[in-house]
Amino acid sequence: MNQAAIDQTLLRWQEKEALAETMIPIIGRLYRKNNVITSIYGRQIINQSVIQLLKTHRFVRQVEGHELSVNETLGVLELLDEMNLAPAHIDVGKLALKHKSQAMGTPLRHFLDDELADLKGGYDANARYSTPAKDVVLYGFGRIGRLLARILIEKAGGSPLRLRAIVVRPGGAEDDLVKRASLLRRDSVHGSFEGTITVDNENDTLVINGTAVQVIYANSPAEVDYTRYGIRDAIVVDNTGKWRDRDGLSQHLDSPGASRVLLTAPGKGDIKNIVHGINDDNITDEDTIVSAASCTTNAITPVLKALNDQYGIENGHVETVHSYTNDQNLIDNYHKGERRGRSAPLNMVLTETGAAKAVAKALPELSGKLTGNAIRVPTPNVSMAILNLNLKTETSRDELNDYLRHTALYSDLHKQIDYTNSPEAVSSDFVGNRKTGIVDSGATIVTGNRAIVYVWYDNEAGYSAQVVRTIHDMAGIHYQIYPKTV
Repeated sequence: MNQAAIDQTLLRWQEKEALAETMIPIIGRLYRKNNVITSIYGRQIINQSVIQLLKTHRFVRQVEGHELSVNETLGVLELLDEMNLAPAHIDVGKLALKHKSQAMGTPLRHFLDDELADLKGGYDANARYSTPAKDVVLYGFGRIGRLLARILIEKAGGSPLRLRAIVVRPGGAEDDLVKRASLLRRDSVHGSFEGTITVDNENDTLVINGTAVQVIYANSPAEVDYTRYGIRDAIVVDNTGKWRDRDGLSQHLDSPGASRVLLTAPGKGDIKNIVHGINDDNITDEDTIVSAASCTTNAITPVLKALNDQYGIENGHVETVHSYTNDQNLIDNYHKGERRGRSAPLNMVLTETGAAKAVAKALPELSGKLTGNAIRVPTPNVSMAILNLNLKTETSRDELNDYLRHTALYSDLHKQIDYTNSPEAVSSDFVGNRKTGIVDSGATIVTGNRAIVYVWYDNEAGYSAQVVRTIHDMAGIHYQIYPKTV
């Protein structure tokens, strides 16, 4: 490449950077003013840097075969900024490419007027989209609790959900609040928190990106009165795992100021196990206690549903290769579970999983059709599910992959299912991915009606994103999604 070509390549890149810089205030304004959540092919672009925006545009090349033009998405964003829209999820990348498929000469403004007609007029003209603020309490502040806090704070600029309090056990060090703030601020797996955290020891409060979050010390729900802190009608998210049945979790409902409970573990008995995107429409106003199932159940159920809808599933086996968790020991020590007492960082540990059977709670048509097992491995995060299935219909590797790719991009399961065709992908590439399962198309094996599908999942971040979506369901917050899926 000669010097002139080198200079032109750099100039084109700088021009893209300038366009991306122009996007940033528009994206923020749409979110904070109208609660319009923008994305590009399913990847949210709120609070992204210039380079992140350009990488997101580049990602489209993997799934569509060509890069998305920054000029085109900027044109969409600028018109959205003028339209005074009601709250919605809008994929500006898909809108830009859909516009290109229209009849030659169709003005972008006319196209967007037609596509988003239901949203025009903003809150005033669309009262059905207006949702009052909803208080949320995190009961427990471990791995999932802290990730939930990060997501809820990240969304505080536009979402009606308000993180009001965190409940933890007393008896820690004198600088307990400082230590808990530090754990939220720094994470060995997910990196530094994007923002600021101020510790107010006098009031037992953490001020996180401007949101004041009360820290309440209590040994049990019976000791908590949320109304003392101005908290009303709150959804309490129990991420301790201490209680998993209705009797135990009902204790939260006796705390003044709490109205509903969400468990971040599989529920027992008659508690509904919800996988958002699959059976969240089963949540009724009468459901005061709901479970968000497990990370593995959330990872595999959407992919299984997609495959069952298209090909039918006769039966199958699910093997999960799961990162170790706090439930295991660093070195060999006593554990009530078989094998789990052995050192987690030094061993692959064969253990059981109830995820395969739990799928049937969200997807009854697969009841009795799946078996499952698990291998805990020496990695701190990101797991894999291997779906070994006998389908009712024969297919091919390319056909099955193309179907799952289309499902990940254009179906109602686009928030749950992601898709990669990278021949170099490994587990660490998916840290922070908020889709519940990422289909690794390069590993797919199909012979007649026999299919083996490999699904990566961030068992912390992907699951936490599903929990937040379920909180939205319980709060009655439902966003319109554009462009509409087919």
